[in-house]
Amino acid sequence: MKTKDLTLIALFSVLIAICSWISIPSAVPFTLQTFAVFLAVGLLGGKRGTLSILTYILLGTLGVPVFANFTGGVGVLLGSTGGYILGFLGSAIILWTITRIFGEKTGVLAIGMVAGALVYYTFGTVWFMMVYIRTHGAVSLLTVLTWCVFPFIIPDLIKILLALFLTKKLKGRILV
Repeated sequence: MKTKDLTLIALFSVLIAICSWISIPSAVPFTLQTFAVFLAVGLLGGKRGTLSILTYILLGTLGVPVFANFTGGVGVLLGSTGGYILGFLGSAIILWTITRIFGEKTGVLAIGMVAGALVYYTFGTVWFMMVYIRTHGAVSLLTVLTWCVFPFIIPDLIKILLALFLTKKLKGRILV
């Protein structure tokens, strides 16, 4: 990897952290994190975008307070919202795969980003349920979806549209 690649990976890891700090607390905090995740893969491409997300997760795992509400550490990842954070990596890989196969046309990017959101919703919801059941007892899937997915659908679609718009406007015009 070139110095430019490493610098962009680091910068987008920081962008994801900053966007995670912009937070409205709830069972799963409302953040701009997902916007930064999709922007990273959209602008940097699959490999560098995925590496920026992996770097962000590794920093948080080491205890650097990069997660929502200035938190960090393995405990956050093992907690109820950790599956959503880990799901971002799956989202990036899905988006990377889709764009590698079908190209980077606007419609393909949009489908890839929505598919990526479905990945972190699925992984995060299953994770949330497992942690919740272990710590609090039984909970229905509908209840967890009501807490952790339904309130996020419209905001996440808006963040995807914004990431898509900026990707199309900025790709090739900045140092990427």
